[in-house]
Amino acid sequence: MPIRIPDTLPAFETLVHEGVRVMTETVAVRQDIRPLQIALLNLMPNKIKTEVQFARLIGASPLQVELTLVRMGGHKAKNTPEEHLLSFYQTWDDVKHRKFDGFIITGAPIETLPFEEVTYWPELEEILEWTETNVHSTMNVCWGAMAAIYHFHKVPKHALKEKAFGVYRHRNLAPSSVYLNGFSDDFQVPVSRWTEVRREDIEKKPDLKILLESDEMGVCLVQEKRGNRLYMFNHVEYDSTSLGDEYFRDKSAGLPIKLPHNYFPHNDDTLTPLNRWRGHAHLLFGNWINEIYQMTPYDIDEIGETVAE
Repeated sequence: MPIRIPDTLPAFETLVHEGVRVMTETVAVRQDIRPLQIALLNLMPNKIKTEVQFARLIGASPLQVELTLVRMGGHKAKNTPEEHLLSFYQTWDDVKHRKFDGFIITGAPIETLPFEEVTYWPELEEILEWTETNVHSTMNVCWGAMAAIYHFHKVPKHALKEKAFGVYRHRNLAPSSVYLNGFSDDFQVPVSRWTEVRREDIEKKPDLKILLESDEMGVCLVQEKRGNRLYMFNHVEYDSTSLGDEYFRDKSAGLPIKLPHNYFPHNDDTLTPLNRWRGHAHLLFGNWINEIYQMTPYDIDEIGETVAE
């Protein structure tokens, strides 16, 4: 089954061009099934690009998924047209009465700020608490993962001396995990962040289990069984060009930026980078959606009545 998104969303044409099956509203209502309800809380500045990245991964599932785009109500986006936000996004106040099978919280370029100094931190804490009762499973990504693991477990983030930036080798620490079905023992993941969470802090929390890790970049993916939460600290959803876009943006602005590690062929930024993480990105999201499908209540109103142990 394809992903169900508004016909006029810019991501629609992009996904169709890439061969991702996308369902129109008209066709979707004819199917006598309950589609999985997944929401994307988009905290990234370029919301349109981020919509495509996550919709691409969600749309690869054989299940019908209805994607709801959510934004912070008290924060004004600077890099996305207001018309786009009004047409395709709902605020959390608009959706907080609903229940969702899955909920994704993206990264945000505010890593160096203490959490409590982020303008929308109080609203985000309310949303995180709300996921306990209104969401079956949450996927938290990069800064969103750091914010969530800090909120629920007080695991701190630590500043890095320089930006962790590039494509790094990672190890599969839990081959039997349902979220890692089909994963290689060794694979590559894009990394772009100024902060990190550390293994020693996570190991103090018995509810948390490290699934993926890099010798160079540290912890990548953590599972929390009790709340059906995943914490992905890197950018497995990135496009082939995402790291390059960040590099050229900072270079053009005269900011100090190194070549992204292991990204451009022969470290030549005039050459087109190869995507070496796409397969594992699809595996992770496919496994996550499949696990949601297997475990979420058929009656969506029953979500949150019991907490997974």
